[in-house]
Amino acid sequence: MTDKIMAIMALTTMIAFLAVVAWFVPDIDLIIVISLVALLAIYDFWRMLREKGNNGSG
Repeated sequence: MTDKIMAIMALTTMIAFLAVVAWFVPDIDLIIVISLVALLAIYDFWRMLREKGNNGSG
């Protein structure tokens, strides 16, 4: 359970950092790349949560 909480905190921290970068550097190409990176991270996190028989070993 602790690993999931830490993963949520890491994901939200990363997204907050990327949002700050996108806010202060409003270049459309950078915003597209940041959006893709955030979506890939969310997708990976979602897969980790949905994994059946997740025993925390990797």
